[in-house]
Order: sequence, then structure tokens, then C-alpha cells
Amino acid sequence: MISSLFQFEFLRNAFLAGIIIGLIAPLLGAFIVVRRLSLIADALSHVTLAGISASVLLEKKFGVMAGVTPIYMGMIFSVIGSLFIEKLRRVYKHYQELAIPIILSGGIGVSVLLISLADGFNNDLFNYLFGSVSAVSRADLWTIIGIAIFVIAVIILFYKELFVLSFDEEHAAASGVKARGIHFVFILMVALVIASSMRIVGVLLVSALMTLPVAASIRLANGFKQTIVFAIIFGEISVVGGLFSAYYLDLAPGGTIVILAILILVISILINKGRGGRK
Repeated sequence: MISSLFQFEFLRNAFLAGIIIGLIAPLLGAFIVVRRLSLIADALSHVTLAGISASVLLEKKFGVMAGVTPIYMGMIFSVIGSLFIEKLRRVYKHYQELAIPIILSGGIGVSVLLISLADGFNNDLFNYLFGSVSAVSRADLWTIIGIAIFVIAVIILFYKELFVLSFDEEHAAASGVKARGIHFVFILMVALVIASSMRIVGVLLVSALMTLPVAASIRLANGFKQTIVFAIIFGEISVVGGLFSAYYLDLAPGGTIVILAILILVISILINKGRGGRK
């Protein structure tokens, strides 16, 4: 595969995109898990699928969006979905977790309707469900790079605010942190990362890349920063190993990436258990 990376642009695009996603997905995932919002990735991934299905429908039935990658429409839907989650969290103040299954159900319902209107699945939609190495274009790569720069910059600039907000939202608000604005930016970042990750991992598995490396790192790390570092390392191992496995075994990369992430999680649990189960 190393020699093929220098020969084929689509492999280079997929490999570089995978490396970037392996960094930013667990990075955000650490904050998501701490805030007990693990299912938000599933909700927004299905909303993103609705956007992709809408783009395919517009192109197929009306000739609109021709030549434009469906991922951009997916990102728009994902951001809109994140706004609705934030709105519902304020509506259900004492049951904020309801916002996620509501949007998840809505995303699935809209996706099914749009897919049926587009006369069922085609190869593009199948690739978005399970991920595809060959589907990553140069435009997709530049989009992922732009999102990664945005995410890393926001986390560096607002790390303290995000940290306090993640562990105690009420204390953060009392301390003068603009909780609503920070949370909105955070949800926006999650929506963009999920939409951009679907090319590699796929709709059905994108949440695993944001949560499994974090779950493994929690069993081994001492402190939140170490959790982030370990999660990124485990995410990169999963992505790189998964891409190589998918290449040689001719499999969908999303499945191989997730299986490796699960193996890392199991190993981390066994290591922790061998050390006396401190975590």
C-alpha cells in the first residue's frame, strides 16, 4: 500500500483524510463522552444522511446539485440538526437528553423518505453508509483540512471553558463562562466533524470513532488531558490499521477501523483489570 500511495491520488486522499479524522474525532469525542452526549454522533450522522439523500434526489430528479459532492448538503443538514438539538435542550430543561433521540428519529425518518423518493440506494449512498476509500476526492480532503484547523483552533482558544463546561455546566455559567455560546460552537464542531468523517467511516459507524478510542483511553489515562492524548493515539492506530486492512482484504474501511477500535478497547480493559481495575 505504501507504494500505491505514491501512485494513486485517491489513496493519498483517503490516507491523509483518515489521519486527520483520527485526530479530530477522538479529540472532540473526549468532550462528548465526559458530557454524556455519546449518542449525539449517531443522531447527527443520520441527519447528515438525510442531507446526502436530499442532494442525490435533487440531482437525480431535477438535475440540481449536479457535480457538487453530496457531503456539502449533508453538512448543512448536520448543522441544522445541531441547532435543533440545542433548541430542544432548552425546551426540555429537565430532560435535555430527549433532544438527541428526537433528532435521531427525525433524521432516520427523513432519510428513509428521501431515499425512497430517489428510487432506493445507489452506489454513492452505499459508500456513505459504510465508508469508501475511493470516494474521497481532493475537494473532500481540503474540506476536512479546513474543518480540522477550525476545530483545533477553537479547542486551543477555549480549552478551559470547554473543560469546565463539560464537567459542570452550572458551575461554568456561575463562573462567567458564556455557556450557551460555547455549547453552540461545540455542537457546530461536532456536526462538521461527523459530516466530514462519513467518507471514511460511514454513517452507521461514525459515532464509534468518536467514542471507542475515548472509552479505551479512560481505562488507562490519569487525568483529562492524558485521556485526550491516549484517545488520539488509539484513534490514529484504528484509522491507519483499518485503512491498511481494508486495502489488503478488499473490505469497507469503516468496518475494519471500528473492529480495530473495539480490539483496542478490549485490550485496554484487560490491561486495566490486570493492574487491579483502578479506573
